[in-house]
Amino acid sequence: MLSTFSGLPRTAWIIFAGTVVNRLGYLVTPFLVFFLSSRGIPTDQTPYILGALGAGNLIGPALGGLLADRLGRRTTMLTGLIGTAAAQAFLYLAPNAVTLALAAVLLSATGSLVGPAAGAMLADSVPASRRRTAFSLSHWAVNIGTAVAGMLGGFLAAEGYWLLFAADVVSTLTYALIATLLLPQDATPSKPPAGEGAGYGVVLRDPLMRTLLPLFYVALVIYSLTEVALPLAIHDDGLSATTLGLMATLNAALVVALQPVATSVLSRFPQIPVYATGSTLVALGVALTGVAHSTWAYAATVVLWSLGESMVGGVAGSIVASLAPAHARGRYQGAYQWTVGVGRFTALAVGTTVYTTAGPSFVWWTTAVAGTAAALTVTALSPSITRRTNPSKPLADATKPKCDAELAA
Repeated sequence: MLSTFSGLPRTAWIIFAGTVVNRLGYLVTPFLVFFLSSRGIPTDQTPYILGALGAGNLIGPALGGLLADRLGRRTTMLTGLIGTAAAQAFLYLAPNAVTLALAAVLLSATGSLVGPAAGAMLADSVPASRRRTAFSLSHWAVNIGTAVAGMLGGFLAAEGYWLLFAADVVSTLTYALIATLLLPQDATPSKPPAGEGAGYGVVLRDPLMRTLLPLFYVALVIYSLTEVALPLAIHDDGLSATTLGLMATLNAALVVALQPVATSVLSRFPQIPVYATGSTLVALGVALTGVAHSTWAYAATVVLWSLGESMVGGVAGSIVASLAPAHARGRYQGAYQWTVGVGRFTALAVGTTVYTTAGPSFVWWTTAVAGTAAALTVTALSPSITRRTNPSKPLADATKPKCDAELAA
Protein backbone atom coordinates (compact mmCIF):
# COMPACT_ATOMS: atom_id res chain seq x y z
CA MET A 1 0.00 0.00 0.00
CA LEU A 2 2.92 2.35 0.63
CA SER A 3 3.74 2.24 -3.10
CA THR A 4 0.66 4.42 -3.56
CA PHE A 5 2.60 7.26 -1.96
CA SER A 6 6.00 6.57 -3.53
CA GLY A 7 7.92 9.52 -4.87
CA LEU A 8 6.72 12.03 -2.28
CA PRO A 9 9.45 14.26 -0.85
CA ARG A 10 11.12 13.54 2.48
CA THR A 11 9.18 16.31 4.26
CA ALA A 12 5.86 14.61 3.49
CA TRP A 13 7.05 11.38 5.10
CA ILE A 14 8.41 13.18 8.16
CA ILE A 15 5.04 14.86 8.69
CA PHE A 16 3.36 11.47 8.15
CA ALA A 17 5.54 9.79 10.78
CA GLY A 18 5.13 12.63 13.26
CA THR A 19 1.36 12.66 12.78
CA VAL A 20 1.09 8.92 13.40
CA VAL A 21 3.15 9.23 16.57
CA ASN A 22 1.16 12.23 17.76
CA ARG A 23 -2.22 10.59 17.10
CA LEU A 24 -1.14 7.45 18.94
CA GLY A 25 -1.39 9.64 22.02
CA TYR A 26 -4.88 10.90 21.19
CA LEU A 27 -6.21 9.36 24.40
CA VAL A 28 -7.38 12.04 26.82
CA THR A 29 -10.16 13.67 24.79
CA PRO A 30 -12.19 10.47 24.13
CA PHE A 31 -12.08 9.62 27.83
CA LEU A 32 -12.44 13.15 29.17
CA VAL A 33 -15.98 12.62 30.49
CA PHE A 34 -14.84 9.60 32.49
CA PHE A 35 -11.79 11.48 33.79
CA LEU A 36 -13.96 14.40 34.93
CA SER A 37 -16.27 12.00 36.72
CA SER A 38 -13.31 10.43 38.51
CA ARG A 39 -12.31 13.92 39.67
CA GLY A 40 -15.75 14.45 41.20
CA ILE A 41 -16.89 17.13 38.71
CA PRO A 42 -20.71 17.39 38.87
CA THR A 43 -22.59 16.26 35.77
CA ASP A 44 -24.14 19.69 35.28
CA GLN A 45 -20.66 21.27 35.01
CA THR A 46 -19.25 18.76 32.53
CA PRO A 47 -20.85 20.40 29.43
CA TYR A 48 -19.03 23.67 30.21
CA ILE A 49 -15.68 21.92 30.15
CA LEU A 50 -16.54 20.03 26.97
CA GLY A 51 -17.74 23.29 25.42
CA ALA A 52 -14.44 24.91 26.35
CA LEU A 53 -12.67 22.07 24.57
CA GLY A 54 -14.71 22.79 21.45
CA ALA A 55 -14.10 26.53 21.71
CA GLY A 56 -10.36 26.02 21.62
CA ASN A 57 -10.73 24.34 18.23
CA LEU A 58 -12.14 27.62 16.92
CA ILE A 59 -9.14 29.61 18.18
CA GLY A 60 -6.18 27.38 17.30
CA PRO A 61 -6.59 26.99 13.52
CA ALA A 62 -7.06 30.71 12.90
CA LEU A 63 -4.04 31.58 15.05
CA GLY A 64 -2.00 28.72 13.58
CA GLY A 65 -2.56 29.94 10.03
CA LEU A 66 -1.43 33.46 10.91
CA LEU A 67 1.67 32.27 12.76
CA ALA A 68 2.60 29.85 9.97
CA ASP A 69 2.78 32.73 7.50
CA ARG A 70 4.40 35.25 9.85
CA LEU A 71 6.77 33.16 12.01
CA GLY A 72 7.26 30.06 9.88
CA ARG A 73 5.83 26.55 9.53
CA ARG A 74 8.18 24.61 11.82
CA THR A 75 8.17 27.29 14.54
CA THR A 76 4.38 27.24 14.63
CA MET A 77 4.28 23.43 14.77
CA LEU A 78 6.75 23.35 17.66
CA THR A 79 4.80 26.05 19.51
CA GLY A 80 1.62 24.01 19.19
CA LEU A 81 3.21 20.68 20.13
CA ILE A 82 5.07 21.97 23.20
CA GLY A 83 2.00 23.98 24.22
CA THR A 84 -0.15 20.86 23.93
CA ALA A 85 2.16 18.90 26.22
CA ALA A 86 2.03 21.71 28.80
CA ALA A 87 -1.76 21.90 28.50
CA GLN A 88 -2.05 18.16 29.14
CA ALA A 89 -0.18 18.58 32.42
CA PHE A 90 -2.31 21.61 33.31
CA LEU A 91 -5.51 19.64 32.63
CA TYR A 92 -4.41 16.71 34.77
CA LEU A 93 -3.42 18.93 37.69
CA ALA A 94 -6.29 21.46 37.45
CA PRO A 95 -8.06 21.58 40.84
CA ASN A 96 -11.60 22.66 39.89
CA ALA A 97 -14.09 23.11 37.07
CA VAL A 98 -12.92 26.63 36.18
CA THR A 99 -9.27 25.67 35.81
CA LEU A 100 -10.27 22.48 34.01
CA ALA A 101 -12.20 24.57 31.48
CA LEU A 102 -9.23 26.90 30.99
CA ALA A 103 -6.95 23.92 30.50
CA ALA A 104 -9.39 22.42 27.99
CA VAL A 105 -9.38 25.63 25.93
CA LEU A 106 -5.58 25.72 26.01
CA LEU A 107 -5.33 22.04 25.07
CA SER A 108 -7.54 22.23 21.99
CA ALA A 109 -6.19 25.63 20.91
CA THR A 110 -2.53 24.58 21.02
CA GLY A 111 -3.28 21.19 19.50
CA SER A 112 -5.04 22.74 16.52
CA LEU A 113 -2.17 25.20 15.89
CA VAL A 114 -0.24 22.37 14.26
CA GLY A 115 -2.56 21.46 11.37
CA PRO A 116 -2.43 24.70 9.34
CA ALA A 117 1.36 24.91 9.62
CA ALA A 118 1.81 21.26 8.62
CA GLY A 119 -0.56 21.74 5.67
CA ALA A 120 1.31 24.84 4.54
CA MET A 121 4.63 22.98 4.80
CA LEU A 122 3.22 20.17 2.66
CA ALA A 123 2.09 22.69 0.06
CA ASP A 124 5.56 24.29 0.11
CA SER A 125 7.46 21.05 -0.37
CA VAL A 126 5.23 18.96 -2.65
CA PRO A 127 4.76 19.72 -6.37
CA ALA A 128 1.24 20.78 -7.29
CA SER A 129 0.67 17.56 -9.22
CA ARG A 130 1.31 15.44 -6.07
CA ARG A 131 -0.43 17.53 -3.41
CA ARG A 132 -3.57 15.44 -3.53
CA THR A 133 -1.52 12.32 -2.74
CA ALA A 134 0.45 14.11 -0.01
CA PHE A 135 -2.64 15.37 1.77
CA SER A 136 -4.21 11.91 1.47
CA LEU A 137 -1.10 10.48 3.15
CA SER A 138 -1.45 12.98 5.99
CA HIS A 139 -5.13 12.10 6.44
CA TRP A 140 -4.21 8.41 6.43
CA ALA A 141 -1.69 9.06 9.22
CA VAL A 142 -4.44 10.59 11.38
CA ASN A 143 -6.62 7.50 10.94
CA ILE A 144 -3.80 5.05 11.62
CA GLY A 145 -2.85 6.77 14.86
CA THR A 146 -6.45 7.26 15.98
CA ALA A 147 -7.35 3.63 15.29
CA VAL A 148 -4.50 2.34 17.44
CA ALA A 149 -5.18 4.93 20.14
CA GLY A 150 -8.80 3.81 20.32
CA MET A 151 -7.69 0.28 21.18
CA LEU A 152 -4.95 1.42 23.55
CA GLY A 153 -7.01 4.00 25.44
CA GLY A 154 -9.42 1.60 27.13
CA PHE A 155 -6.59 -0.54 28.47
CA LEU A 156 -4.63 2.41 29.84
CA ALA A 157 -7.72 4.03 31.39
CA ALA A 158 -8.42 0.83 33.30
CA GLU A 159 -4.92 1.01 34.78
CA GLY A 160 -5.14 4.71 35.68
CA TYR A 161 -6.08 7.95 33.95
CA TRP A 162 -2.61 9.35 34.56
CA LEU A 163 -1.33 6.90 31.92
CA LEU A 164 -3.54 8.57 29.30
CA PHE A 165 -2.01 11.96 30.05
CA ALA A 166 1.50 10.53 30.16
CA ALA A 167 1.07 8.84 26.79
CA ASP A 168 -0.31 12.07 25.28
CA VAL A 169 2.62 14.11 26.57
CA VAL A 170 5.21 11.58 25.37
CA SER A 171 3.68 11.29 21.89
CA THR A 172 3.38 15.06 21.49
CA LEU A 173 6.95 15.76 22.59
CA THR A 174 8.20 12.95 20.35
CA TYR A 175 6.61 14.67 17.36
CA ALA A 176 8.21 17.94 18.50
CA LEU A 177 11.60 16.18 18.58
CA ILE A 178 11.02 14.72 15.10
CA ALA A 179 10.09 18.18 13.81
CA THR A 180 13.15 19.78 15.41
CA LEU A 181 15.62 17.26 14.06
CA LEU A 182 14.20 16.39 10.66
CA LEU A 183 11.92 19.07 9.27
CA PRO A 184 13.53 21.88 7.24
CA GLN A 185 14.25 25.14 8.99
CA ASP A 186 11.86 27.99 8.36
CA ALA A 187 12.66 30.16 5.39
CA THR A 188 12.15 33.90 5.50
CA PRO A 189 8.36 34.39 5.22
CA SER A 190 7.17 35.58 1.81
CA LYS A 191 6.15 39.21 1.81
CA PRO A 192 2.54 39.89 0.82
CA PRO A 193 1.88 42.17 -2.16
CA ALA A 194 1.73 45.88 -1.47
CA GLY A 195 -1.56 46.90 0.09
CA GLU A 196 -2.42 43.40 1.34
CA GLY A 197 -2.63 42.97 5.10
CA ALA A 198 -1.23 40.10 7.13
CA GLY A 199 -4.65 38.84 8.25
CA TYR A 200 -7.40 36.71 6.73
CA GLY A 201 -8.55 39.37 4.29
CA VAL A 202 -6.59 37.56 1.57
CA VAL A 203 -8.85 34.53 2.08
CA LEU A 204 -12.08 36.48 2.39
CA ARG A 205 -11.37 38.40 -0.82
CA ASP A 206 -10.98 35.13 -2.74
CA PRO A 207 -14.42 34.37 -4.28
CA LEU A 208 -13.69 30.67 -4.68
CA MET A 209 -12.77 30.30 -1.02
CA ARG A 210 -15.84 32.26 0.04
CA THR A 211 -17.93 29.73 -1.87
CA LEU A 212 -16.03 26.54 -1.08
CA LEU A 213 -15.64 26.92 2.68
CA PRO A 214 -19.43 26.89 3.39
CA LEU A 215 -19.77 23.83 1.12
CA PHE A 216 -16.96 22.05 2.95
CA TYR A 217 -18.64 23.10 6.20
CA VAL A 218 -21.86 21.28 5.25
CA ALA A 219 -19.93 18.09 4.48
CA LEU A 220 -17.98 18.35 7.74
CA VAL A 221 -21.11 18.81 9.84
CA ILE A 222 -22.63 15.72 8.22
CA TYR A 223 -19.54 13.62 8.87
CA SER A 224 -19.39 14.84 12.49
CA LEU A 225 -22.95 13.63 13.03
CA THR A 226 -21.43 10.15 13.26
CA GLU A 227 -20.18 11.23 16.70
CA VAL A 228 -23.61 12.43 17.84
CA ALA A 229 -26.58 11.13 15.89
CA LEU A 230 -25.22 7.62 15.34
CA PRO A 231 -24.84 6.93 19.10
CA LEU A 232 -28.35 8.32 19.70
CA ALA A 233 -29.85 6.12 16.99
CA ILE A 234 -28.10 3.00 18.32
CA HIS A 235 -29.33 3.81 21.83
CA ASP A 236 -32.90 4.40 20.61
CA ASP A 237 -32.92 0.98 18.99
CA GLY A 238 -32.04 -0.61 22.32
CA LEU A 239 -28.61 -1.76 21.22
CA SER A 240 -25.66 -1.75 23.61
CA ALA A 241 -22.62 0.49 23.77
CA THR A 242 -20.68 -2.49 22.40
CA THR A 243 -22.45 -1.96 19.09
CA LEU A 244 -21.23 1.62 18.97
CA GLY A 245 -17.70 0.44 19.72
CA LEU A 246 -17.91 -2.08 16.90
CA MET A 247 -19.04 0.64 14.47
CA ALA A 248 -16.13 2.88 15.47
CA THR A 249 -13.67 0.01 15.03
CA LEU A 250 -15.18 -0.92 11.67
CA ASN A 251 -14.87 2.65 10.41
CA ALA A 252 -11.24 2.96 11.53
CA ALA A 253 -10.25 -0.39 10.02
CA LEU A 254 -11.96 0.34 6.71
CA VAL A 255 -10.40 3.79 6.29
CA VAL A 256 -6.91 2.57 7.19
CA ALA A 257 -7.23 -0.31 4.71
CA LEU A 258 -9.07 1.46 1.90
CA GLN A 259 -7.57 4.94 1.71
CA PRO A 260 -4.27 3.95 0.03
CA VAL A 261 -6.23 1.83 -2.44
CA ALA A 262 -8.70 4.63 -3.13
CA THR A 263 -5.86 7.13 -3.57
CA SER A 264 -4.10 4.85 -6.06
CA VAL A 265 -7.17 3.89 -8.08
CA LEU A 266 -8.73 7.34 -8.16
CA SER A 267 -5.56 9.33 -8.82
CA ARG A 268 -6.23 9.03 -12.57
CA PHE A 269 -9.51 10.94 -12.18
CA PRO A 270 -9.93 14.70 -11.57
CA GLN A 271 -10.12 15.48 -7.87
CA ILE A 272 -13.39 17.45 -7.95
CA PRO A 273 -15.58 14.56 -9.22
CA VAL A 274 -13.81 12.25 -6.76
CA TYR A 275 -14.51 14.64 -3.89
CA ALA A 276 -18.15 15.12 -4.94
CA THR A 277 -18.77 11.36 -5.27
CA GLY A 278 -17.11 10.54 -1.96
CA SER A 279 -18.89 13.36 -0.17
CA THR A 280 -22.24 12.16 -1.51
CA LEU A 281 -21.50 8.62 -0.30
CA VAL A 282 -20.77 9.99 3.17
CA ALA A 283 -24.03 11.96 3.20
CA LEU A 284 -26.12 9.03 1.98
CA GLY A 285 -24.39 6.59 4.32
CA VAL A 286 -25.05 8.81 7.33
CA ALA A 287 -28.65 9.45 6.19
CA LEU A 288 -29.34 5.72 5.84
CA THR A 289 -28.66 5.39 9.56
CA GLY A 290 -32.34 6.31 9.86
CA VAL A 291 -33.45 2.99 8.33
CA ALA A 292 -30.96 0.83 10.23
CA HIS A 293 -32.27 -1.01 13.30
CA SER A 294 -29.86 -3.94 13.75
CA THR A 295 -26.13 -4.32 14.19
CA TRP A 296 -25.70 -5.63 10.64
CA ALA A 297 -27.76 -2.80 9.17
CA TYR A 298 -25.72 -0.20 11.04
CA ALA A 299 -22.55 -1.91 9.82
CA ALA A 300 -23.77 -1.57 6.21
CA THR A 301 -24.24 2.19 6.63
CA VAL A 302 -20.80 2.52 8.23
CA VAL A 303 -19.24 0.69 5.27
CA LEU A 304 -20.90 3.17 2.88
CA TRP A 305 -19.78 6.37 4.60
CA SER A 306 -16.34 4.92 5.37
CA LEU A 307 -15.88 4.25 1.65
CA GLY A 308 -16.79 7.88 1.00
CA GLU A 309 -14.36 9.04 3.66
CA SER A 310 -11.58 6.99 2.06
CA MET A 311 -12.26 8.73 -1.24
CA VAL A 312 -12.34 12.33 0.04
CA GLY A 313 -9.60 12.08 2.67
CA GLY A 314 -7.13 14.89 2.06
CA VAL A 315 -8.79 16.14 -1.15
CA ALA A 316 -10.32 19.28 0.36
CA GLY A 317 -7.02 20.25 1.99
CA SER A 318 -5.25 19.70 -1.32
CA ILE A 319 -7.73 21.93 -3.15
CA VAL A 320 -7.24 24.68 -0.59
CA ALA A 321 -3.44 24.35 -0.80
CA SER A 322 -3.50 24.69 -4.57
CA LEU A 323 -5.75 27.74 -4.43
CA ALA A 324 -3.50 29.57 -1.99
CA PRO A 325 -0.85 32.11 -3.02
CA ALA A 326 2.56 31.07 -1.70
CA HIS A 327 2.69 33.89 0.85
CA ALA A 328 -0.73 32.96 2.31
CA ARG A 329 -0.70 29.16 2.42
CA GLY A 330 -0.80 29.12 6.22
CA ARG A 331 -3.86 31.36 6.35
CA TYR A 332 -5.66 29.37 3.65
CA GLN A 333 -5.01 26.17 5.61
CA GLY A 334 -6.01 27.97 8.81
CA ALA A 335 -9.31 29.02 7.24
CA TYR A 336 -10.01 25.44 6.17
CA GLN A 337 -9.01 23.95 9.53
CA TRP A 338 -11.18 26.56 11.25
CA THR A 339 -14.09 25.39 9.08
CA VAL A 340 -13.37 21.83 10.23
CA GLY A 341 -13.55 22.98 13.86
CA VAL A 342 -16.77 24.95 13.31
CA GLY A 343 -18.38 22.00 11.54
CA ARG A 344 -17.56 19.60 14.34
CA PHE A 345 -18.58 22.14 16.98
CA THR A 346 -21.93 22.64 15.22
CA ALA A 347 -22.61 18.92 15.06
CA LEU A 348 -21.71 18.34 18.70
CA ALA A 349 -23.47 21.44 20.04
CA VAL A 350 -26.59 21.45 17.86
CA GLY A 351 -26.90 17.87 16.62
CA THR A 352 -28.34 16.44 19.84
CA THR A 353 -30.86 19.27 20.19
CA VAL A 354 -32.11 18.93 16.61
CA TYR A 355 -32.29 15.14 16.92
CA THR A 356 -34.39 15.29 20.09
CA THR A 357 -36.62 18.24 19.17
CA ALA A 358 -37.16 18.07 15.39
CA GLY A 359 -36.86 14.30 15.37
CA PRO A 360 -34.48 11.74 13.82
CA SER A 361 -36.24 11.77 10.43
CA PHE A 362 -35.57 15.48 10.05
CA VAL A 363 -31.86 14.91 10.71
CA TRP A 364 -31.55 12.05 8.22
CA TRP A 365 -33.50 13.74 5.39
CA THR A 366 -31.65 17.01 5.90
CA THR A 367 -28.36 15.13 5.79
CA ALA A 368 -29.20 13.45 2.49
CA VAL A 369 -30.49 16.60 0.78
CA ALA A 370 -27.90 19.07 2.10
CA GLY A 371 -24.96 16.73 1.54
CA THR A 372 -25.95 15.92 -2.03
CA ALA A 373 -26.65 19.57 -2.84
CA ALA A 374 -23.27 20.67 -1.45
CA ALA A 375 -21.46 18.00 -3.48
CA LEU A 376 -23.26 19.01 -6.69
CA THR A 377 -22.39 22.67 -6.08
CA VAL A 378 -18.70 21.82 -5.67
CA THR A 379 -18.94 19.94 -8.97
CA ALA A 380 -20.42 23.02 -10.64
CA LEU A 381 -17.39 25.00 -9.47
CA SER A 382 -15.00 22.50 -11.06
CA PRO A 383 -14.07 24.68 -14.09
CA SER A 384 -13.15 27.63 -11.87
CA ILE A 385 -11.17 25.42 -9.49
CA THR A 386 -9.36 23.71 -12.37
CA ARG A 387 -8.27 27.05 -13.84
CA ARG A 388 -6.69 27.95 -10.50
CA THR A 389 -5.16 24.55 -9.66
CA ASN A 390 -3.95 23.32 -13.06
CA PRO A 391 -0.28 22.40 -12.47
CA SER A 392 0.58 23.02 -16.14
CA LYS A 393 -0.18 26.73 -15.82
CA PRO A 394 2.43 29.25 -14.70
CA LEU A 395 2.58 29.74 -10.94
CA ALA A 396 1.33 33.31 -11.16
CA ASP A 397 -1.78 32.19 -13.04
CA ALA A 398 -2.34 29.18 -10.78
CA THR A 399 -2.25 31.16 -7.56
CA LYS A 400 -3.71 34.51 -8.58
CA PRO A 401 -7.22 34.84 -7.09
CA LYS A 402 -9.90 35.51 -9.68
CA CYS A 403 -12.22 38.41 -9.28
CA ASP A 404 -15.98 37.94 -8.90
CA ALA A 405 -16.58 38.76 -12.57
CA GLU A 406 -14.11 36.11 -13.71
CA LEU A 407 -15.65 33.51 -11.38
CA ALA A 408 -19.12 34.30 -12.65
CA ALA A 409 -17.92 33.94 -16.22
